[in-house]
Amino acid sequence: MELFYFMVFGALGAVVAALELSKNSKDRIITSPAFNSFKNNYLVVYSLMMAGDWLQGPYVYYLYSTYGFGKGEIGQLFIAGFGSSMLFGTIVGSLADKQGRRRACVTYCITYILSCITKHSPEYKVLMVGRVLGGIATSLLFSAFESWLVAEHNKRGFEQQWLSLTFSKAIFLGNGLVAILSGLFGNLLVDSLSLGPVAPFDAAACFLAIGMAIILSSWTENFGDPSENKDLLTQFRGAAVAIASDEKIALLGAIQSLFEGSMYTFVFLWTPALSPNDEEIPHGFIFATFMLASMLGSSLASRLMARSSPRVESYMQIVFVISSVSLLLPIVTNFLVAPSKVKGGSISFAGSLQLLGFCTFEACVGIFWPSIMKMRSQYIPEEARSTIMNFFRIPLNIFVCVVLYNVDAFPITVMFGMCSIFLLVASILQRRLMAISDKPKIENWTVMKDRDPEAEPLNE
Repeated sequence: MELFYFMVFGALGAVVAALELSKNSKDRIITSPAFNSFKNNYLVVYSLMMAGDWLQGPYVYYLYSTYGFGKGEIGQLFIAGFGSSMLFGTIVGSLADKQGRRRACVTYCITYILSCITKHSPEYKVLMVGRVLGGIATSLLFSAFESWLVAEHNKRGFEQQWLSLTFSKAIFLGNGLVAILSGLFGNLLVDSLSLGPVAPFDAAACFLAIGMAIILSSWTENFGDPSENKDLLTQFRGAAVAIASDEKIALLGAIQSLFEGSMYTFVFLWTPALSPNDEEIPHGFIFATFMLASMLGSSLASRLMARSSPRVESYMQIVFVISSVSLLLPIVTNFLVAPSKVKGGSISFAGSLQLLGFCTFEACVGIFWPSIMKMRSQYIPEEARSTIMNFFRIPLNIFVCVVLYNVDAFPITVMFGMCSIFLLVASILQRRLMAISDKPKIENWTVMKDRDPEAEPLNE
């Protein structure tokens, strides 16, 4: 493997280690032993859930291809997964609010385990059922666990600021360290031990079963809307009204959809971008490098959220601009660097530049996840949290399905340009969110000023 890859990985690892070891009192949040026990329990469960997800990711396409399916059939399977998440996501989110978030988390484990079991069958219809189950599970993963955490955190009376600590640690571990270890473990099962491409799915099912056992033995139940008389349609209507009547919620949903849509598009585009002429690139090692960059971002986020300034709404504007610029690199290098027409070989100079830009984007992803979780905990009403969060995923899944269906219709530079524009729009919407989130404070200070001419505005 080329020295360049090791240098990038080593540099990122050194920066992450330096950030973690150099944290001072201003970068740390002083918490209670009861909260630390609660946080560690959640982090163990979340890490196991993410391990069950990350183990599958690198081998889904490969497994389908070993069963003899072509690109078109595999594309249809992927579309089924995102389509299932779009169609059933809001329903399962509403059920989580009504029937209980703990029960929804257990349902996630069972559904994803069943999806893993279907991977043993080479039958297309069975695999399609597995993709539908996987789509439902994904909706639960990105709504039920966060909803349970926020509700349980508040129910136990912990400080609101401590939520940011759990969020940043969850992303650092679940979307960083666990992702890297899952990739290496999957590689060990498939390549080193020659257990076949279905082995990572069996391992994922085991991790999910362990996590489910911990949930059943240590988690308590919490709910959204306490009314037992509200049916699903009423819950949908209530969530839609909440989004339509509160500009902050609507902006947050748009920002999330724009960023995640660009992120999932990037997942499909980075391989052809780095190897346009079938250059030999170490996909697994590059994936691990991206996850290390994401860890760097989550480490930065934990520092930022531990302080009162800058606010999340403020620094995320900059993060979106940086992510937008980083995805412009494939377009810039296409104009400035003459493309090579030699097939095979090692990564090109343009590819090396793009890899650095993609690592920057992944660092922005690492900052985005805990930051968006923090904003959701502030702006989304508790009674319909899971329902609203899955409403946000509807435009995201529509966008990803359209991209998958037309992935060969546009040049790769056009796709990256589209993502860059989306991220720039997200930055503009984030600026608007910050402006309107400040309004109540300004209005409250104006009232105080009328009553007391010497009153000063409160600093966050």
